[in-house]
Amino acid sequence: MVIKHYLLTLLSRNTSFQLRYAVVTFFLCVFLTSPLYAASVTASLSNKVSIENEVIQLTLRADFSDTGDGPDLTPLERDFTILGKSQNSQFSFNLGTSTALNFWVINLMPKSVGTIEIPSIKIGDYQSDPIRILVKSSPQLMDNNGNPPVMIKLEASETEPYLQEQVILSVKLYTSVALQNANRSIPSHPDLVVERLFDDQMSYQTVNGTQYQVVTREYLAFAQRSGTLTVPAQSIQAMINTSTGRRMIKVQSDPLTLQVLPIPASYSNDAWLPSQNVTITTELTKTNDSPRVGDTLIWTITMQADGALPEQIPTIEFNSTRHYKLYPKPPKFDTQKSRSGVIGQQTIIIEVVPTEEGTLTLPPISISYWDTQQSRLNTVTAVTPSINIAPLPIMVKQKTDALDDKVIVDAPLPPQTRSVAPISLAKTQPLKPAEKPTATALIASSNEAPTWSIKQYLVTGLLVLALLMLSLWVRMGWKQRKTEPTRVDDVPTLEQFAPLNTRDETSAFEALIDGCQQNDLQQLRSRLLEWARHRWGDEEIRSVDDIKRLTSVQVTQLLMEAELMMYSQNPTHIWQGEPLADALQEFTSGKEKPSQASQLKTLYPNF
Repeated sequence: MVIKHYLLTLLSRNTSFQLRYAVVTFFLCVFLTSPLYAASVTASLSNKVSIENEVIQLTLRADFSDTGDGPDLTPLERDFTILGKSQNSQFSFNLGTSTALNFWVINLMPKSVGTIEIPSIKIGDYQSDPIRILVKSSPQLMDNNGNPPVMIKLEASETEPYLQEQVILSVKLYTSVALQNANRSIPSHPDLVVERLFDDQMSYQTVNGTQYQVVTREYLAFAQRSGTLTVPAQSIQAMINTSTGRRMIKVQSDPLTLQVLPIPASYSNDAWLPSQNVTITTELTKTNDSPRVGDTLIWTITMQADGALPEQIPTIEFNSTRHYKLYPKPPKFDTQKSRSGVIGQQTIIIEVVPTEEGTLTLPPISISYWDTQQSRLNTVTAVTPSINIAPLPIMVKQKTDALDDKVIVDAPLPPQTRSVAPISLAKTQPLKPAEKPTATALIASSNEAPTWSIKQYLVTGLLVLALLMLSLWVRMGWKQRKTEPTRVDDVPTLEQFAPLNTRDETSAFEALIDGCQQNDLQQLRSRLLEWARHRWGDEEIRSVDDIKRLTSVQVTQLLMEAELMMYSQNPTHIWQGEPLADALQEFTSGKEKPSQASQLKTLYPNF
C-alpha cells in the first residue's frame, strides 16, 4: 500500500515520466496483440463423419484482405464433386488498425467411401492445413413401407415396330419426397429419331401403401434401321432432405429393347409408308357460279396418315392434259399431336384451268401404305366430283351463226307455179297479151349472172388463201426432204449413249462387290446397272427396278433399303454394303454361304 502510494506520488510530480510510461505501454500492447492478427488460412468441416451421397460443407477463412482470385479448388476435384460455392467478408477497426476476414463455404459430395483427406487449399500467398473426413456407406433409402422415395420407369407403346413406324416412349418418374436440382436424362439412340410429344403429365398413384406423385414424359421415336435397338436406361439425379441432412440420390430405370421389323417382301411400292390409317379428301372449288373455258378452279387435296410424320407421305405427280392445265403449289405440312401419337397432314392446292367445254373430270388420287395394325398392304383412293364447263361467249355466237347459215341454205323453197329461174329485180315493160318475147330477149335473160353477198366473197377468199398456204407448205417440205436425206443411223443407241466401262460380266461383278464391301453408296447404282447390262443385256435392263425383278427376294429387299437411305435427307449412319455383297454372291453362285454368322444376322442391318 505504501509502495503504491509512493508510485502515484512520483508519477504526479514528474510529468516527463508520465509521458514515457504511456509510450512504453502503447508499444507493449501492440507487440502483445500482433500475433493474434497474423495472416493465415483456416479450413473447417461441418462434420468430420459423413455418409455416402451426403452433402458436406467446407469453410475456408482468410485473415487478410489480399486474397487474389480466391481459393484454388482444383485439388478437391479428385475426390469430391463441387456442388456450389458462396463467399462473404467482414471488416473490423480497432485502435486505428483494420482487420479483414474473408469466408468461403463450399458444398462438396464425396465420390467414394472411407477416409478421405482434404488437401491444402491455397488462397493468395497462404494455404490451409490438410484435414480428413470419414465417409461411411449408407443403406438404401426406404420409407416405412419398404419403398424407395424415387423410382423411374421406361415403357414403349410397341416393342416390335416396323421400320420407321411410330413408337411412343413413356418415362414415368415416381416421387414421394420433394426433389431439388433434379437432372433427368433424355432417350436417345443413333438409329432413332426422337422428339417430344407432350408436356409433362402429373398424376398420383399408390404403390405398396406409399403414395407417389407420378410425372409422365412422352416422346415420339421412329426407328431408322431394322434389327435390335436398345434404348439406354433413363436416370435422374437430385437432392433430397433426410433426417441427417441433404443427400444426393441417383436412380435409373431398366434399358428398353426394340425389335424393329424390316420392310415386308410383299410391299412392292417405291415409297415406304407405315401407318395405322390413311385418309384422302379432295375438293374442287368454283371461282364463280358458272365456270367457263379459261376460268381458274381450285383443287384442294388433303392427305392424313395416323402414326406418321407429314414428310413420310409420298409425293403425288400431276400432269396436264388437252382437257385442262394444272398448276400445283408447294405442299403444306402440318403435325397434329395427341395422346395416341402423331397425325401427319399434307395439303396440296392446285389451280385448274379447263381448256375444253363439257364435263371436267380430274384423275383419282391413290396412296398405298402398310397397315401396321393389320400387317397388310392397303390402298386408299379418293375421287373428285366432276364439274360442267361452259364455252366462251364468242364460241356460242360462232355456233349460232353457223346454225343460222345452215338453216337458210337447207330450208326448202316454197311451191312454185312457174319456173324457178332467177328473177330480175329490174323494172320491165309489161308484155301485151297478144305479144310473145322475142329470141333476143330470151337470150339476154338467160345470160344474166346471179348476185353474190359480201360473206360469200369473204369465205371464198379464205378458202383460196388456205389452198395457197397448203400448197406452199407441201412444196417446201418436198424440197427439204429432197435436199436433206434421212439419217436413221444418227439416233444413238443405249450402248452409244452410255457405253460400258468394263470388259465383261466378271470384271463388272468384281467392281460391284468391291464397292459394296467399301460401303460406297454413291457408286452403287452405276455399278449395279453396269453388271446387270452385261448379264441380261440392254433390252432387259433400263433401271434398278428391272434388277429387282430379275434377282432374288433378299437382294430386292436390300436394294430397297439402300435406296431408302440414298434418298434420305438426314441419314443417321453410314451404309453397310457387306450384306448386299453376300446376297449378290449367293444369287450368282446359286449356293448359300456356309458362314453361321451371316445366317444369324438380321435381314436389314443397314437401317
